Amino acid sequence: EVQLVESGGGLVQAGGSLRLSCAASGFFLDEYSIGWFRQAPGKEREGVSCITISDGSTTYANSVKGRFTISSDNAENTVYLKMNSLKPEDTAVYYCAAEKGVRYPIPQLFDSWGQGTQVTVSS
Repeated sequence: EVQLVESGGGLVQAGGSLRLSCAASGFFLDEYSIGWFRQAPGKEREGVSCITISDGSTTYANSVKGRFTISSDNAENTVYLKMNSLKPEDTAVYYCAAEKGVRYPIPQLFDSWGQGTQVTVSS
């Protein structure tokens, strides 16, 4: 059974940094792509970043490009999202999700989801 558990969220001031973790179990990480998504109150879930574990390729939403970095530690079966230069508009619940054969963080393409972690950026 595919299981994903996010952690690392919290409250941070604008300009600060956080690192989110997505711990995966029940499957071999290198057979999947892992996406990070976020959902702010009253808004649709949006894709933030995606990593294809087998070849390390990454994609980012324009809104986070240059500020966020996605990476994986296959030995730990964990994917990270390092978020720098955080802005109040980054405030949301952040989710990770797993799927095979996907290269872009399009929510509708992902089947297995974690429970989310709250990120709040104060101005």
